[in-house]
Amino acid sequence: MPGGGIRTATTKNEPDVTDTPEPIGWVQQYRLRLKRRRLLWRSFRSRHQLTSLTNRTGDIKPGAILSFTTLRNEISRLPWFFRHYRGLGVDHFLMVDNGSDDGTVAFLTDQPDVSLWQTDAPYRAARFGLDWLTWLQMRYGHNHWTLMVDADELLVYAQHDTCPLPKLTDWLQTRGIDAFGALMLDLYPHGRLGDQPYDPNTDPTEALGWFDAGPYRAQRQTPLDNLWVQGGVRERVFFADRPERSPTLNKIPLVRWSRHYAYVNSCHSALPRHLNHAYDGPGGRAPSGVLLHTKFLPQVIGASQIEKQRRQHFHDPDQFGSYYDGIIARPCLRNANSVRYTGWKQLQHLGLMAPVPWENGEICV
Repeated sequence: MPGGGIRTATTKNEPDVTDTPEPIGWVQQYRLRLKRRRLLWRSFRSRHQLTSLTNRTGDIKPGAILSFTTLRNEISRLPWFFRHYRGLGVDHFLMVDNGSDDGTVAFLTDQPDVSLWQTDAPYRAARFGLDWLTWLQMRYGHNHWTLMVDADELLVYAQHDTCPLPKLTDWLQTRGIDAFGALMLDLYPHGRLGDQPYDPNTDPTEALGWFDAGPYRAQRQTPLDNLWVQGGVRERVFFADRPERSPTLNKIPLVRWSRHYAYVNSCHSALPRHLNHAYDGPGGRAPSGVLLHTKFLPQVIGASQIEKQRRQHFHDPDQFGSYYDGIIARPCLRNANSVRYTGWKQLQHLGLMAPVPWENGEICV
């Protein structure tokens, strides 16, 4: 969980968040500068844990949009992952495999636009893979728009079907905007977890067609001034008795990267702290997207059994054993308030993402 003091909070669907960073004193500024340097240094050292399997970074051209991902045993998600992000305009994928044994490595090695590294080092000790990806961003992402996403996250935004990422990043860059935020929205099936079939070559939203439209709550935290959004289905089902421990749902996945930048907690927060104001939450005004979270595909049951034993997720795995047990019990997540997913227009109408005001109004050309 993010740390720090709470500046604003709400329990409504429209968070009360401010638009400018909270001023901090020179002591906090200095500490944050040191923190960023420590994060970059540990990421630089983590390069020794990576073995290059396929390095095609020589194909990266100036202005290319790059995607960075750490993954393990995601073979069932990868066909649609690549179809989605290639369609959005990602030029090159830089990926770190952390001990897959399901065919993921062979699949990735065959992809012409993938550079692949592998490591057996502990995922949790590497800040949940963030050290490895930060090193790759330092080495290859400088002055590029970079997208940090997990294999179970699909970014959508207003008119993403007609306005690919190059148009979005051009729009952001001409306005001096260095980052683009998103809500991570959990999708789930109609019936019990694990019952629905899934073809890896099909859109996962066909199997996971439901979501919670709210409530979501947001608060700003000091000294990073990062937003913290919680709520949704996982809190409703698995953390109802301890909502303060429910998953963090805000991310800043798309950034015009500098080798001096560093993510602090996944891509929930970043340094320098001005990057954290790229996203002002559900109901906010800053242009934003949604990361469709496909965690609850059928393989989540077996994966939860494995990950409970591996203990590589969460800072204190002992606190989340009941979370894994809850998934393994194969509950039905849908209830009377669940909403059927229909697309980006619906998400914008619900206030779960804010529109991008393209040059000629509502139409991107």
